[in-house]
Amino acid sequence: MALSPSSSVPSVMGIVNVTPDSFFAAARTQAVDEALARGAGLFAMGCDIVDVGGESTRPGAEDVSVADELSRVLGVVEGLAPLGPVSIDTRKEAVARAAVAAGARVVNDVSGALAEVAGELGVGYVAMHSRGTPATMQVAPHYDDVLAEVLAELEALARRARDAGVGELWLDPGIGFAKTLEHNLALLAHVDDLVTLARRYDAGVLVGTSRKRFLGLLGSESLDVDERLEGSLATEAWALMSGATMIRVHDASAALELRELFARPLAEVGA
Repeated sequence: MALSPSSSVPSVMGIVNVTPDSFFAAARTQAVDEALARGAGLFAMGCDIVDVGGESTRPGAEDVSVADELSRVLGVVEGLAPLGPVSIDTRKEAVARAAVAAGARVVNDVSGALAEVAGELGVGYVAMHSRGTPATMQVAPHYDDVLAEVLAELEALARRARDAGVGELWLDPGIGFAKTLEHNLALLAHVDDLVTLARRYDAGVLVGTSRKRFLGLLGSESLDVDERLEGSLATEAWALMSGATMIRVHDASAALELRELFARPLAEVGA
């Protein structure tokens, strides 16, 4: 399937974290050969793109040096690029440039600062909303009106990306990044408003809720990361129903089955 922000069939982004401390163990590894095997498996399942990251951006995570991040991701990007579209999940210009040179086709940027790099290099760009750094972003995040403020800040990122010459563009509300439980739920309730904004810029919408902490806080008992599959799928389904064009997932097989339900005519599934 062709990767496109405006495709009528939503895309599934699988995750390969080449780190020792990303929050979900099943998607992380420090070994290049294991990361390559996971990425190849994601493409074989049917993922439209594989997102490779060498720095954890979970709440409280500390910075990783450019040298360490490069050592983790470059061999993985280079090895996976012949198999399908690869995105590089990074906040660093040097890593983005090196990864694109190694074959990455999209820069997935949680910092919102790399639009000019993506435009210059002629690759796709994911502009994600966040505030602060992973080490500080969950220290009392505050919004007077979370929906209005996130939409305004994402619109500024969209303008910046288009002014920089970015072709393929996705906007990401940054679920779990500088957001409380209530902020996350408010944004999910209004994914359709984000879709409306994105369409003004001929952009897609990427939503990433997979296994995130807020899902473990929704029920009567707190759920560990390994117990959040159902919440992940429910919120991913909601995002797709609301018009999101890409979901970023840890559980690719289940998410691909979910996407299949949205891609097939309702008559074929007994509606």
